[in-house]
Amino acid sequence: MSKPVTRKESPKRDLVIVKNLVKYFPVRAGLLQRVTAWVQAVDDISFTIREGETFGLVGESGCGKTTIGRTMLRLIEPTSGSVTFDGQEVFALRGREMKEMRRNMQVIFQDPYASLDPRMPIGESVMEGLNVHGIGTPRERYENMLEILKKVGLEDYHARRYPHEFSGGQRQRIGIARALALFPKFIVCDEPVSALDVSIQSQVLNILKDLQSEFGLTYMFIAHNLSVVEHISDRVGVMYVGKMVELTGREELYENPLHPYSKALMSAIPIADPTVKRERTLLKGDVPSPLNPPKGCRFHPRCPVAIDKCSLEEPLFKEVKADHWVACWLQ
Repeated sequence: MSKPVTRKESPKRDLVIVKNLVKYFPVRAGLLQRVTAWVQAVDDISFTIREGETFGLVGESGCGKTTIGRTMLRLIEPTSGSVTFDGQEVFALRGREMKEMRRNMQVIFQDPYASLDPRMPIGESVMEGLNVHGIGTPRERYENMLEILKKVGLEDYHARRYPHEFSGGQRQRIGIARALALFPKFIVCDEPVSALDVSIQSQVLNILKDLQSEFGLTYMFIAHNLSVVEHISDRVGVMYVGKMVELTGREELYENPLHPYSKALMSAIPIADPTVKRERTLLKGDVPSPLNPPKGCRFHPRCPVAIDKCSLEEPLFKEVKADHWVACWLQ
C-alpha cells in the first residue's frame, strides 16, 4: 500500500472549482418522443472545494445535490458550465486522460447494495478499480485490497463473501473501501449514512474522518441530515430547487444563518436538552417542481419575509461577509 499522506496546515488551495454548472434533463412525450420540457435539476451553481476539507451540501430531497456530485464526476454529462479539478478542466478530458482523472475522483454511493455486483465477492469488487487501471501485480493488488478492508474495519475472510452476507453498515464500509482503493484525492460522499442506524452512522462517520486525516482526502459530503453535516463538514452549501442559496463555514452557518431557508432548516434541528425550546420556522406550501420553478427567487412562495422584488428578480449569489455567500434580496 502507498505511503499515507499527512495533511498540511498551510493555507489550502482550491482543489475543485465549479463554475456556472447547469444540468437539465429532457422530458419527452408523444409517439416521436419529442422534448416537451426540461427538468432544471441544477441551475447555474458555482462554488469551490479546498484541498483537505469536507464540503457539506444540504437541502431537501430533489434539490439537485446528487445531480451535482454525479455531474462533477461525469457520471452524467453536464448541460453547461465547468469543473476544474487540480488545475484540469474535467469536462474537456477524453479517453485515456479521463480514465487517469477518475483515479483521483471517486464516489461513495447512497445505496451500497445497489452499487455492488451481487455475483462478485467483495474482495474482487474492491480490486476492480486496481485491475482496470493496471496498478501493481496481481499479488500486490490482493494485498492492497486486504489492507484497505482492514482500514474500514473488515477482516481478511470477508473478502470471499458476497454482498448479501453483510449488514447495511458493513456494505457501506465496503463502498468506502472500494472508493479508497485507488488512493484518490477527492471523494464524493452521496448520503453515505442516510440508510444506516444512528449508532452505525457514527461509526461510518468516524471512519471517514480517520481516513481523511491519514490519507489527506478531500470530501464533498451530500446529506439532508443537518446534525451529520455539522459533525463532519468544514464549510457548508445550502441548496433549494437547483440553486445554491447560502455557502459559508460550518460554525458561521449554524450560529448565524442569513437566508430564510437556511434559518428554517436550522430551526428544525432537535436539541438534546428537553428544557431548551427553540422557536421553529414553519414553512407553508410545498417545494416547487424543478420542471416549472417560480420566477425570481425560487424560495419566495414559501418565504415568511418575502418582498415584491423577490417574485420579480432572481437574487445574485454574493459575498455579504468574509467567506459567507447568500442569494437573498434582504441581505
